[in-house]
Amino acid sequence: MGRGGGRRVTWAALAGAQLPDLSLYLLAGVSLFILNIPPSTVFNDLYFSDSWQTIFAVDNSFFIWGAIFGLALWRRLDWAIALSGAALLHLVFDPPLHHDDGRAHFWPVTGWILESPFNYWDRGHGAAWIAPIEAAIALICAAVLVRRRLGAVLTVVMVVLIIAELMVVRNWLFFFIDS
Repeated sequence: MGRGGGRRVTWAALAGAQLPDLSLYLLAGVSLFILNIPPSTVFNDLYFSDSWQTIFAVDNSFFIWGAIFGLALWRRLDWAIALSGAALLHLVFDPPLHHDDGRAHFWPVTGWILESPFNYWDRGHGAAWIAPIEAAIALICAAVLVRRRLGAVLTVVMVVLIIAELMVVRNWLFFFIDS
C-alpha cells in the first residue's frame, strides 16, 4: 500500500497495517504491565469479554475501514489510501488465521465471527507451519521496505517490528506447546 509514495505514504501504510490490532496491544499491555493482571485472565477472560470484543469489532470492521478507504479514494489522499488500504489488507488475512479468537469483521451489520480451522498462534490449529510462513513473509516485506532507502528512522522501526515479530513467533512455537 505504500508503493511509490515516499516516506509519508510508507509510514501511513505501516501504521494502517498495525491499527486493527492497536486496541488489543493497548488493552492487553495496560492490563498486563500496568494493572498486573495475570496473562491467563487477560487472554482467557478479558479478551473474550463483551466490552473488549466490542472494541475489537469497531477497529476490525470491513465497513468502517472500507468507508475510510472510499473517502480516501474520493479525496485522492495518497497517505489515507495507504493507511486504510493497509488496514483492509490486514483484515483480509485475519479471518482465515483465527480459530476461536476471531473478530466480528462485519460489524455493525452483524456480530458473526468466522471460526477458521487454522490459527496463527495455536499449534493445535496449524501454527507450527503458519507462524514460520508469516514470519518469512514479514521478513521479505521488511527487506523490500529497507531496500527502498526510506531513511534511518523507518529502517530502525522496521528492524524493531521484525524482532518483535520473530520473538512472538518464537513464543507461539516454543512456549505455547500445549495450545
